[in-house]
Amino acid sequence: MHEPALRAAAFGDDPRPDPAAVRGGGSPRERLLAAIVLGAQGRYAAAATLLGRLRQDRDPVTASLAASTLASHRRQLGGHWQARGLDGEAFSKVAHLAIGDGSGGGGEVAHPASGHHPAGGEVARLATGDGPAGEEVARLATGHGPAGAEAARPFTGQDPDGLDAPGARADALLGLAADNLALGRLPAARRLAQRASAEDPRWRATVRGGWVGAEIALAAGQGAEAVPHAERALETALARGARRHVVKSRIVLAVALRAAGAPDHRQISDDLVGNAMATAEECELLSLSWPAALVAADLRPGHAEEYRFRVAQVLHAVLRSADPCGRRVAGESPWVPVPGG
Repeated sequence: MHEPALRAAAFGDDPRPDPAAVRGGGSPRERLLAAIVLGAQGRYAAAATLLGRLRQDRDPVTASLAASTLASHRRQLGGHWQARGLDGEAFSKVAHLAIGDGSGGGGEVAHPASGHHPAGGEVARLATGDGPAGEEVARLATGHGPAGAEAARPFTGQDPDGLDAPGARADALLGLAADNLALGRLPAARRLAQRASAEDPRWRATVRGGWVGAEIALAAGQGAEAVPHAERALETALARGARRHVVKSRIVLAVALRAAGAPDHRQISDDLVGNAMATAEECELLSLSWPAALVAADLRPGHAEEYRFRVAQVLHAVLRSADPCGRRVAGESPWVPVPGG
């Protein structure tokens, strides 16, 4: 039984589990957690293999979480268009789901949803770019259409880390918010993020909502407004003891403080990024090592070449461990530096 170790690696204070725990065996929940850990380590091909199968799981919550996890891995390599389709798929699987105990894999399903449900399928269609997407996805998913209205129900989550129906809906909505933001649809991103915050009040959704909220404010040129979002994410991650989430929260807060231009932002941002880089290296979180080094190159211009060399090293290792789709989207992305380029 590897679930406790995998939970500690995915959401707790031990991001480096025993290698046996991430080999892909065990229950669907354990395989999902293993894929989350593998993605954090930058081992995207191994994660995609697990997630591809889990997207077909008969439990819609597991299938939804698998799709949104794969979407996050695509986003980490700059594939926002691809992530958007996966997040739409994830939302469609749980948009109308009512589960007796609020958790996947065993609760009484009162109204199961799948990609074949009429309204859920419409959200997925719109989210893939095959229809009037962007604003329309936001309308349906934020309570202004059938899917949003169904999702707006009292919170009934039970899993401490949000691996249940409300958590899955929040994951999908936050993913769609991040996707739309990267594609230049700021109003849609803002509404989707607001809808996600109403869906799940627990720690993981709060942290991820803080990241997205900060990114939305930064995209709008509102650095000062980004800081409270980033601070909330970091405080929540620290309180939970989630080292991986603390690392990313420190990176986001460093960028927000720099954009806000506070008097002491340079030293604080430098300390935040230095701490994030050290933890990412210690815990072998390659998915976060290269973004941290990119930010460090901007904060420490005297050592910029050193940090960019480290970015190239890590990206080379990550892309060698990525599946063909991951390598392709990274090569096409304007946000991912070309190793050796």
